[in-house]
Amino acid sequence: MRIRGFCFFNARSGELSPPGKHLLMRYACDHQGETVKNNELNERRLQATPRGIGVMCNFYAEKAENATVWDVEGNEYIDFAAGIAVLNTGHRHPKIIAAIEKQLHAFTHTAYQIIPYEGYVALAERINARVPVDGPAKTAFFSTGAEAVENAVKIARAYTGRPGLITFGGAFHGRTFMTMALTGKVSPYKLGFGPFPGSVYHAQYPNALHGVSSQEAIKSVERIFKADISPEQVAAIVLEPVQGEGGFNVAPADFMQALRALCDTHGILLIADEVQTGFARTGKLFSMENHCVKPDLITMAKSLAGGMPLSAVSGRAEVMDAPAPGGLGGTYAGNPLAIAAAHAVLDVIDEEDLCTRASHLGHHLVEVLNKAKGQCPYIADIRAQGSMVAVEFNDPQTGQPSPEFTRQVQARALQQGLILLSCGVYGNVIRFLYPLTIPEAQFREALDIISAALTH
Repeated sequence: MRIRGFCFFNARSGELSPPGKHLLMRYACDHQGETVKNNELNERRLQATPRGIGVMCNFYAEKAENATVWDVEGNEYIDFAAGIAVLNTGHRHPKIIAAIEKQLHAFTHTAYQIIPYEGYVALAERINARVPVDGPAKTAFFSTGAEAVENAVKIARAYTGRPGLITFGGAFHGRTFMTMALTGKVSPYKLGFGPFPGSVYHAQYPNALHGVSSQEAIKSVERIFKADISPEQVAAIVLEPVQGEGGFNVAPADFMQALRALCDTHGILLIADEVQTGFARTGKLFSMENHCVKPDLITMAKSLAGGMPLSAVSGRAEVMDAPAPGGLGGTYAGNPLAIAAAHAVLDVIDEEDLCTRASHLGHHLVEVLNKAKGQCPYIADIRAQGSMVAVEFNDPQTGQPSPEFTRQVQARALQQGLILLSCGVYGNVIRFLYPLTIPEAQFREALDIISAALTH
């Protein structure tokens, strides 16, 4: 059994911080006896859990540290999935562990709406000071990304008194009924689950590779105003500034400007879904900081709390105050352990300058992908905003999307110990979601694996 060297990288100081001998000693002790096998666990999973919970990997995690995961058989992997963009600060960052442990010794739950606590208020204050909206901001905490989007819809409808919602093809906003309605991808998220809530309409998201310009995308919104719902009945337009499941499509500046102007003209709120793009992934704390406009509401989750379940809605104070007292909340919303973790996440992002590091790592990954493009005719497009990087594959003979080649690249990488995720409406895009704390040497090793997977 080989144990890869690992550590946390402090981008500001340039120092590597090993987690200490305790993890290696504990790991070795745990593996002295009989180990459970991946295939045995897989058989148990098939018997115990429904097929609707799709599972990508055929191995089972036992331990993880920063960008490394070990399975139950002692195999190790470089994690370029990061729990689907949840671990921008890596697995088990020491500062996050310490924050959770400290809170654990105080209290674990009161329900904030029953007995509030200072950590919740302080985190709202920190986010309000940094969220890119005009004027004073307010923040409410929830548990999941879908829950944040649901509550953003509630807030928008309460503020405007309107029912309508416009979102975009290729969007992913969650798995609840409202967020499935907002989602612009049928398989696998919507199959067999309808009917969905009404007053939801889908416009085109700009995508140069697929021939959708910013102007055409805006025209598709205007067509909705003519054919489906008047703009005076639309509460909000919801979009991801960089689409996640849709393939890491980046909204162009002219599209964002036109969309903001359209919302202002008709009194429509602009909601930015930053569940996947938030917390340093794109080179800024929020992706909207890379754009030239400000939304009215922003939803966030995933890397907000470093692996703990926490989400939030932030927005202009007057908009956030629209629901009546008791209209927002949730039993576990703003759980104290998750709140403590989120404070630590913000500290780590600032202290280790992870926004700058995201741009640094993303730049080098794009260089490798561009170099591979000369030897890999399947590469149709490379898209990036900071470390939110993706590569799209089309069949060079037909020009059609190639999910088959995408799966081949994933399989080749996994054989070499690198975990990659696919996405895109056609399943022909690979996205790269490494922890931003990944050590340089391990990152370079992963880039070599990617290059080989694309060109061999």
